[in-house]
Amino acid sequence: MSGDSSPDVAGAGVTAVGGRARNEDAFIAETPVFVVADGMGGHLAGAEAAWAAMAAFQPLVGTAPVTPDDVARAHLEARRNVAAVQMDVGAASGTTLTGAVAVMHGGSPWWMVINVGDSRTYTLDGGELRQVTVDHSHVQELVDAGRITPAQALVHPDRNILTRAIGDDILEMDAWLVPQVSGRRLIVASDGLMKEVEDREIGEIAGLIGDAATAAAALVDLALGRGATDNVTVVVADATSTTPHEADAAPWPVWGADEHEDTTPSARRRGDA
Repeated sequence: MSGDSSPDVAGAGVTAVGGRARNEDAFIAETPVFVVADGMGGHLAGAEAAWAAMAAFQPLVGTAPVTPDDVARAHLEARRNVAAVQMDVGAASGTTLTGAVAVMHGGSPWWMVINVGDSRTYTLDGGELRQVTVDHSHVQELVDAGRITPAQALVHPDRNILTRAIGDDILEMDAWLVPQVSGRRLIVASDGLMKEVEDREIGEIAGLIGDAATAAAALVDLALGRGATDNVTVVVADATSTTPHEADAAPWPVWGADEHEDTTPSARRRGDA
């Protein structure tokens, strides 16, 4: 790590067991790390896998500055940790991993958003909610191929089948540098939220409540009030630092900068180093 400054960010998270027998979600919401893991439902040691992934990111908490390479190394450490869980329990286990880490790159502050699986990271700008991550799921592939609609994906019988997770043999993650913009809020959530709450509602609630902890709790409470059958975890993060327009993100792809936005799947860097 190098440099003498760091992004100015803060946030909070809330989790609830919902309709499950135990909570297999885990999260970190401590500067500069805001990430969520959803242990693979139906797999032995799902909770242990989720916490093993979080343990890889915990050393970044309170560290300044963090670089994109630090985040990439934490992702690989998460995979090693989950592999150790698999060895301990003698069975398959795994977890999703998504969220944002405030990083310094090229002398400028950024959010580094990462994703493996179908938990999600969103940006909220002026009431407009946009999904940064792309679900690694069978139904998302069907949507991308034009075979089903996003609405059909919500009720498709294969909606719980993931195409990638921490714990499989694919050693890659999706990663973007997202500019820190005044008023931009990030929302990170396990799929227990999206099963019960529409994106429109997520944006409305997170946009109306200024305090990050209160906003996260309100979203979790809404999902629980609708009878959530899954664990529900929400992390909300805000930044007061701003990424300069001229900041260079190379070699990482930029998401969300209007003048050079590139969110296509082919543009996603597979962070494997």
